[in-house]
Amino acid sequence: MMNFGLIGYGYWGPNIARNLMSLKGAHLSVISDISPVAQKRAHNAYPGIKITADPSEWISSTEIDAVAVVSPVWTHFELAKTALENGKHVFVEKPFTSNSAQAEELINLAQKKNLKIMVDHTFLFTAAVKKISTLLAEGTLGKLYYYDSTRVNLGLFQHDVNVLWDLAPHDLSIMDYLIQLSPEAIVATGQSHLNGCEDVAYMTLYFPEKIIAHINVNWLSPVKVRTTLIGGEKRMVVWNDLEPDEKLRIYDKGVKLTSQKGLYDLLVSYRSGDMWAPHLEQVEALHQELAYFVDCISTGHEPFNNGCAGLRVVKMLEAASESLSKRGAMVYL
Repeated sequence: MMNFGLIGYGYWGPNIARNLMSLKGAHLSVISDISPVAQKRAHNAYPGIKITADPSEWISSTEIDAVAVVSPVWTHFELAKTALENGKHVFVEKPFTSNSAQAEELINLAQKKNLKIMVDHTFLFTAAVKKISTLLAEGTLGKLYYYDSTRVNLGLFQHDVNVLWDLAPHDLSIMDYLIQLSPEAIVATGQSHLNGCEDVAYMTLYFPEKIIAHINVNWLSPVKVRTTLIGGEKRMVVWNDLEPDEKLRIYDKGVKLTSQKGLYDLLVSYRSGDMWAPHLEQVEALHQELAYFVDCISTGHEPFNNGCAGLRVVKMLEAASESLSKRGAMVYL
């Protein structure tokens, strides 16, 4: 049985706690949160579990095997570093750290201590992303052209990070997993309207092989939208994560260019075929992710959403922040 300690019982922490409590081979031993309100909620939900304000009361305990850090991003580095120094495997909410230097230090520390780091890129464990990955691997979509995502809603406003650092990691981790290429350059624009942090932002990423990606993130939208378009040479995918049934729709549509001698030597033809919606397994992604983390610790396997994956996302966010500060200047990686 793997004993977990949980740091943070705010917005996402209760979901981590619930899944750890139901996970075979895992046990949630203690929850820490600085907020008395959060402590009370945790105690009401799990009266038999130890609840504390300060994780230093238990983080060095030999009875704890792994620590889940589900707190504001500016706290991730110190909390994860303390856990690793005390011999604990670490599960860290996205984004991994506040900057790439912190991420690199944690990765090196984990390697030195022979410990696992997993960054909570939950969407990689959804049936939709798994299916898209399979379609790309099998060549069903053909050569990849673009990734275009709209991830907008009203709130939840953060006070320590802007909307890019809050929402974009979802798409950046998905792109990192699906495209498997590092972007060559990034452009980001945005504006802050309420609390000094950008609440509307747009991010464009230029990848090798003429692949382009665009992300629209927004805390000021009157409606919640979670739609991603992925275009390939052969087929195109529409992923609507809010759709209860047909989350993925695959369109057998495309464009073909043919050359012909003469004045009009370039002809464009459009192909319009069927649309189909593949069956997707109805499972909770977070539960699968935590089960995978426990399995990686038990077997010694390195998780694909490890610290290095988290670092790649942080580097993209840093480049976006630099571009944002220069009002959309292109930043090369």
